[in-house]
Amino acid sequence: MTEPLQFPLAAVVGAEDLKLALCLTAIDPKIGGVLIEGPRGMAKSTLARGLADLLGAGPFVTLPLGATEERLVGTLDLDAALGQGKARFSAGVLAQADGGVLYVDEVNLLPDPLVDLLLDVAASGTNRVERDGISHRHAARFVLIGTMNPEEGELRPQLLDRFGLNIALEGAPEPNDRQQIIRRRLAFDSDPEAFCAQWAAAQAQLRERCQHARERLPAIALDDQALAWITERCFAAGVDGLRADLVWLRAARAHAAWRGAAAIGEDDVEAVAEFALRHRRRSAEPPAGSNTPPQGGQQSQDPSGQGDWGAMEAQPVSAGARREVPNWAKKP
Repeated sequence: MTEPLQFPLAAVVGAEDLKLALCLTAIDPKIGGVLIEGPRGMAKSTLARGLADLLGAGPFVTLPLGATEERLVGTLDLDAALGQGKARFSAGVLAQADGGVLYVDEVNLLPDPLVDLLLDVAASGTNRVERDGISHRHAARFVLIGTMNPEEGELRPQLLDRFGLNIALEGAPEPNDRQQIIRRRLAFDSDPEAFCAQWAAAQAQLRERCQHARERLPAIALDDQALAWITERCFAAGVDGLRADLVWLRAARAHAAWRGAAAIGEDDVEAVAEFALRHRRRSAEPPAGSNTPPQGGQQSQDPSGQGDWGAMEAQPVSAGARREVPNWAKKP
């Protein structure tokens, strides 16, 4: 059965930050994937599918929302167990996605243990299964793309941090952009082959640029100057842990390769700063050098001078009239 044609990434109107983030993960999958946030109808899945073409011949595999852990990691092959009496491994979604893209729509609606397992394998590149009399391991190297609508629920901060980059799509494109989006979508739906042929040259150019950047990547050093810029910014942003520093450094190197540079420059660090920090920055942290508490709260007295941001003074609450506890007569 022939796979349906996918809308070319090069033909997508706007979403420049997301397209860049997808290209960077295609250049260096060790960045850790991309979490895409945005309201419904923003073509998040279309953009995610466009990444598969940039990786070459890799598969594009979707994890169903109602998937079980067995469906994700693999399990015992019941036919072999019942028919032949042998314990044989039946591959799951992680094995199918090896070498390609694993797409998880509405990742915020998946059970947390499933998301945690998924992110662990994405980081290690290996899936280990120990269950039902099976001890099996296999390669599971893929680019992880998750999409979510924040209005339908948030991911826990620990899980957010596991995604390398985070992009938020705006829900209100300008009228001219909206018209262009609709025209291209209608043209694709009317004749996918003709539309893809029209954009074949631009898509091939995008694919070749990613390929050349992948080839240049090993020659670009993760140098001390770039690391100093990044660690200072991460410290100033108050991010927890060190994953932001590592992801940011890898993304900056991929950006240097993307533009054809021989070394990481400060422009590369700045270009990917928001991608790496957006979901890790402490939202309650005031801007550096500011002593003004957030609106609606009061700053408690703190001898350190740093303040207790967001704290509210205790307010008296009326408890009403005190009721006496009845003294019930004991049963004879």
